[in-house]
Amino acid sequence: MLVIGDELPKDLVAKVQPIIGRAHMNASGARPSGDRIVIAGILAKNLLFIGDKAGFEEIIRLIEGEVKFSTGKRGMQHDYSFHHREDRVNNTTSYGYGKYANAFGEWSYYVAHTKYAFSVERINHLVDYYLDGIYKQMVYGVYTDISVKNRSISGKSEFESHDIMEIERLLLSTDYRKDELEEIIRLRKGTAKPSLSFAKFFWQTEHFVIQRPNYYTTVRMFSTRNRNMEEPYNGPGKTTHHRADGTNYLMLKGDEYHNIWPTYDWQKISGTTILQKPALPDPDQIQKDGLTDFVGAVTDGMIGAVAFDFLSPHDLVSAKKSWFFFDEEYVCLGSGIRVRSNLPVASTINQVLLRGEVSIMQDGQLKVLPQGNHELNKVKYIYHDKIGYILPATGTIHVSNEAKQGRWSDITDQKNISDSLVSMDVFTLWFDHGTSPDSATYQYIVVPGITENQLSETSANNRDIEIISNTPDLQAVRHRRLGIEQLAFYKAGELKSSDGFSIKMESQGMAMLKRTNGKLRELTLADPSRKLSKILLTVSGIYDFSGDDFRTLTNLEQNSTIFLIDLPQGVYSGKSTTIKLY
Repeated sequence: MLVIGDELPKDLVAKVQPIIGRAHMNASGARPSGDRIVIAGILAKNLLFIGDKAGFEEIIRLIEGEVKFSTGKRGMQHDYSFHHREDRVNNTTSYGYGKYANAFGEWSYYVAHTKYAFSVERINHLVDYYLDGIYKQMVYGVYTDISVKNRSISGKSEFESHDIMEIERLLLSTDYRKDELEEIIRLRKGTAKPSLSFAKFFWQTEHFVIQRPNYYTTVRMFSTRNRNMEEPYNGPGKTTHHRADGTNYLMLKGDEYHNIWPTYDWQKISGTTILQKPALPDPDQIQKDGLTDFVGAVTDGMIGAVAFDFLSPHDLVSAKKSWFFFDEEYVCLGSGIRVRSNLPVASTINQVLLRGEVSIMQDGQLKVLPQGNHELNKVKYIYHDKIGYILPATGTIHVSNEAKQGRWSDITDQKNISDSLVSMDVFTLWFDHGTSPDSATYQYIVVPGITENQLSETSANNRDIEIISNTPDLQAVRHRRLGIEQLAFYKAGELKSSDGFSIKMESQGMAMLKRTNGKLRELTLADPSRKLSKILLTVSGIYDFSGDDFRTLTNLEQNSTIFLIDLPQGVYSGKSTTIKLY
């Protein structure tokens, strides 16, 4: 109609109105978020064609009003993640991207510089959502991050950068954060290389992201506040039961897992601890409520730590899982791993496309592994595709570097899916905890973007990293060279660092301390349980400071200071707070 215009016969226009009229704001799909803007857009185009200016303006204002925070409901959350449904599953780069942000941006472009133009405030809010939500959940802001995918993970895809049209449309109406938007354009065009470093925890969604110019990695979790995964609506995603169980994908280029899925072992997902069952449960058993509430992170925007009090709703495997992210490496700890079963439990470090040789340092000897399935002991590190995996305490590890087979039709019930056999070379690295583990543990350090020579030179001292504690009550790591401690207190407790520095927390919580020459200069805290309004922390040394959200009480006799820190509340509950002392 819009293309042909007034030459279209009026009787034909009248006849198609009932069909077009299926798009109305009381339609089932026109609920907030999701398809609301798309359906409103169909209606708006029809009103524009038939000349209903008042009706058109009303719908345009409805579209404009959709860019807002809707925390706890469908829509944009206060951390700039997006929930399409009330199950509070992360849909930021699916529904929250194409059918929400881009659909709004399309209409902001159509009405720009007319009397119907959206307010600058709404457009700037959309810019914040793109830059602080969508693009921070994409590899370098360019490529799809597979960890944010839900059921669509089981569909074959092309590896390509996203379009720049959405950004060009925004820049017609605002110059807000223009430099950042133009940087994304250059990255997507391939005329610039990644330069942005950040760490962000999406506390409304239980999703942590950290990026450096040479790597991008995430941790996906779930809790009593949300569910683990989308249901496999319309067929896809029928093997995704465990994809939120502490999944830790690591990407240097962005294509490390590209189309691996028909050959993927869905019970050895990178980062997870899973009971190795003969088969996954039925697809109607995928979506589950979380069973624990201590799920969260502490971060200052550049580095941070993640803690997951994990209890699988599928097979009741329990574990305390944590990740400690620094600038050039991160540490992964697991403790208290237990389940009553005669089936083995595995904690997977990575399962990724095999690219090139796999080498190991075993019993002081550097070896290149032949293709196959290996159980190896006395291993110090494993190296594959510019990533090093260090075992702080030399131990036993399982490595598979061989071809795997499968079919796309094995992982989706969609129509017209190929049932041809697919073969891919796959690298898998995991710990086998055996059957009925009572209190198993694991620990490893991941070093992205490193040469094998650099790894060999720095692995002996574990890259200046000290694992201070790895118990079900406390997991803590110290980076000696950086002067940083990161701690996850699953219950109240106290810890003395190797240099005698003492940290005591009177409740569960997370802390990150930065020290220079032994002197505390910055303190970051968070409450993953979202139950506390304040945290009480005692540290060695005298710090007579106070601020708007904290106060101190010094004890000269014991040479200690008590910090009483207010925590973010309401829609910001679970977010970190940072105190700078110097």
